[in-house]
Amino acid sequence: MPTITPLNRALILINVVVFVLQSLTGGPEASMINALFGLWPPQAGQFGYPEFHVWQLLTYGFLHGGWAHLFFNMFALFMFGSDIERLFGSRRYLFYYLACVVGAALMHLIVTAGGGGVPAQVVGASGGVFGLLLAYGMAFPKRTLMLMFPPIPMPAWLFVTLYGIFELVMGVTQTASGVAHFAHLGGMATGFVIIRYWRARARARR
Repeated sequence: MPTITPLNRALILINVVVFVLQSLTGGPEASMINALFGLWPPQAGQFGYPEFHVWQLLTYGFLHGGWAHLFFNMFALFMFGSDIERLFGSRRYLFYYLACVVGAALMHLIVTAGGGGVPAQVVGASGGVFGLLLAYGMAFPKRTLMLMFPPIPMPAWLFVTLYGIFELVMGVTQTASGVAHFAHLGGMATGFVIIRYWRARARARR
């Protein structure tokens, strides 16, 4: 188990504290905090749902829909985030994580804009987490990761690639309703662009 780094510890603590506040103000599903800070599509107000606000592109990433949702996101943040913070440094790590959260939100809104149907809210740190997963696979491609179900070991690059393909298939086929698969892909895509840009700048300076 990795030693947790200061900023990563702070991110996990913030998510836990916010979830407690959600629970104290109506529960994760009906919290007043969700209505204002969860991600709503721009057309939600037309259907009687809470209005979209630009800050929701970021704040939704610190809300969660239940204890299991919180646990798995924070477990992934714990497992992958500290190594990425050590690699990037705290400032760059914070920028990267928050940018992936915002990129995930934008991808979700773009993909679902023409879908019609009842507007659905999105909450969760998954966009940032998937960005970290992508960074981990690119930085440490040969490290071994273990699937939970089934417990199959594989190199990080393969794990990340298969996970990305799985999310794409699930998103296109809409197999698992209630999961924002394109937000996950948006977090990965944003992380990929940022890392490629940073690497290109580093090569140019050399």
